[in-house]
Amino acid sequence: MISRRHLLEAGTAALAPNVLAPAMPALAQPASARVLKMVPQANLTSLDPIWTTANITRNHGYMVYDNLYGMDAGFRPQPQLAEGHTVEDDGRRVTITLRQGPRFHDGEPVRAADAVASLNRWMKRSPSGQKLAEFVDGLSALDDRRLEFRLKRSFPFLFSALAQVSNSPAFIMPERIARTDAFQQIRETVGSGPFRFKADEFNSGSLVVYERNPSYSPTPVGTPSLTAGPKSVHFDRVEWHIITDASTAAAALQNGEIDWFEQPPPELQTLIRRNRSLAVEAIDPLPLTGILRFNHLHPPFNDKRMRQALLPAIDQADFMQAIVGTEPGLWEPAGVFTPGTPLANDVGMEALTGPRSLDRAKALLREAGYTNQPMRLVGPTDILAPAAMTQVCADLVRRLGFNADIVLTDWGTTVQRRTSREPLERGGWSMILTSFSSFDFVDPSAHFPLRGNGTSAWPGWPDMPRLETLRDEWFLAPDAEESKRIAREMQRVALDELPYIPVGSYKSLTAIRRDLRDRVPGFAIFWNLKRA
Repeated sequence: MISRRHLLEAGTAALAPNVLAPAMPALAQPASARVLKMVPQANLTSLDPIWTTANITRNHGYMVYDNLYGMDAGFRPQPQLAEGHTVEDDGRRVTITLRQGPRFHDGEPVRAADAVASLNRWMKRSPSGQKLAEFVDGLSALDDRRLEFRLKRSFPFLFSALAQVSNSPAFIMPERIARTDAFQQIRETVGSGPFRFKADEFNSGSLVVYERNPSYSPTPVGTPSLTAGPKSVHFDRVEWHIITDASTAAAALQNGEIDWFEQPPPELQTLIRRNRSLAVEAIDPLPLTGILRFNHLHPPFNDKRMRQALLPAIDQADFMQAIVGTEPGLWEPAGVFTPGTPLANDVGMEALTGPRSLDRAKALLREAGYTNQPMRLVGPTDILAPAAMTQVCADLVRRLGFNADIVLTDWGTTVQRRTSREPLERGGWSMILTSFSSFDFVDPSAHFPLRGNGTSAWPGWPDMPRLETLRDEWFLAPDAEESKRIAREMQRVALDELPYIPVGSYKSLTAIRRDLRDRVPGFAIFWNLKRA
């Protein structure tokens, strides 16, 4: 097993404050306590939450935009921009009425036409949106406050789809921006959410700034929970400082120069816990899941036997302990659904939990016809979980005898590069590793890596019709038991066909100043957070 000590350069030498301090950047201290500074999980390289599935861009989206419906911690949709709705004609006509009051950051009111254009763009990219689009016969604005779905048949999942927290949420943008081609990035960031993006101060790789939206109109109903309920802003300014060196970020937190370090590595968490003014806690009560994703378009992993050959060599403990360390209770085995949620099951898990054997994997590779064909593993160095998992995988593919090209770069470049469908000789890739939030893998609706729809799928592009058929059946399941049965079958198929390999689930720990109160659990959420 490769140890975490050999994975990250921010090792035990970084544990002493007197070592950390000289490396500190000069971060200006705010004149007002109404400024919050944090070090996010990664650099923000894309501002379009529909164009990419990167969590950092999703988090950016929730700062700037609002949704028709939010999702509470029980995964129930709740009104946000919507005041309410009516369902008529046996579920085939759904009319949503917008609240009076919400305005975009440019001062224009939020209209039904804005919502229609935003949803039309979203339905082209989001898995939930794509499924909804199959049921939509028409979507139009009846007037400034009412939009109407005309459906081919009842779609009970409609409001859950509109409230999805998963990557590519159904954010509402001004119509003029939402008319941008869904496969091109937007060029302007204007929402109606609790914060305004400061484009004039944005410096990718260094600084992202948001200001409180003074005209924000929170929903008057509900209780704050995940993305649902009123969103009250208690800071005039939020700054994301991009500090890629974990030791430097930890020192900034200790010295009071930042308030929040989103993803401190395990070897620095021990140090942070010694500081009574700081807390280390789970950012989400449920675990995140790590995956090893294959490129299904090109050799060697367009061959199912090559993918299956890796299974005996995959030790989820190696991957997870590289992220969280060896402290008990911070990771657990995982299939294709988030552990601890209703659809999680153990079907087919013997492929990952049975005896591990590098020799068996090598033999299966030979049987599959592996004869030193090149492969390329692409991964980041500047974001905790994907970087750690990539290092474990790099060690593994070398020990398996692959002719491996290991390409390590920053996360933004990795996200851009994984969209390439080119073969290796033209810069393509064979494997990537990344992780997804708990709510991404709760069910098949927004589960990007579980899709099998070929070139329309998330990067990797598996063509697995059986997975798509089962997903269609799941949306129409008449009850919870049938839903679970379909989920078990989906996991069986997935662990045989291998659109990806689950490499375990882990608790993502975050470090935050103790004088910050009322943090909403789930991800890096800034509304309702206040300084005591």
